[in-house]
Amino acid sequence: MFYALATGKIDTGEFQFVHELHDIETLNEAALQGRFEVSAVSIHGYAYLHDRYALLNSGASMGEGYGPIVVGKSSASPDLQGQLVGIPGLKTSAYLALRLCHPEVQCRVIPFDEIIPAVQRDEVDLGLVIHEGQLLYREEGLKKILDLGEWWKEATGLPLPLGGNVIRRDLGEERIRKISSLLSQSYRYSLEHREAALEYALQFGRGLDSSKADRFIAMYVNERTLDYGEEGRRSVQHFLDRGHQAGIIPHRVEVEFV
Repeated sequence: MFYALATGKIDTGEFQFVHELHDIETLNEAALQGRFEVSAVSIHGYAYLHDRYALLNSGASMGEGYGPIVVGKSSASPDLQGQLVGIPGLKTSAYLALRLCHPEVQCRVIPFDEIIPAVQRDEVDLGLVIHEGQLLYREEGLKKILDLGEWWKEATGLPLPLGGNVIRRDLGEERIRKISSLLSQSYRYSLEHREAALEYALQFGRGLDSSKADRFIAMYVNERTLDYGEEGRRSVQHFLDRGHQAGIIPHRVEVEFV
């Protein structure tokens, strides 16, 4: 998404962008403190940030009938009841989707890239994998128990909202508008210069070859990234409303897209 900004492919005018790479739960926690002017966050995490940040109408990562996957060893039972699931963070969208699907599930927080090894070592019965783990778990000898994107699509008919980009409200309306435009330009540039953007992204690929990286990027950086669309915006609101109704999110959030 940020290839064009990071490599100077577009003119950013009065703004200088400094990039920091962190896992999503670290970004959620940093946004709670207002650390970054612009940040990627979980849609679930946004529920706790909306007073300080607005959700940008571009930058979405949504699962179009696919999403975070619960995996286990070949002997694992498909029944989650009574099993301990390793999760990548309590404010991740993956966790919210899991709790909506299985309200009584038992969870343990584990860094996202240590979940598959934790399952292999029997430290947890099952693991909730995000990012490249969704493509690599079979190579690690694990099987799919549940795809939460499939479940959400069957339950609602909507794409599963996972991540978005937020901007701090104290920047003011004019700067928010300008920065939003620059971010959108970056997404569009990357989609139009896919090969070069993919080459840039591979340095962050954590074991993905170019074929798998291209497949992963196609899953989560696409036309929906340029604009949530009416269906995408509706799904974000519904996802957070369901979280509130289930007692997971303590307050209702009226989502504002800018």
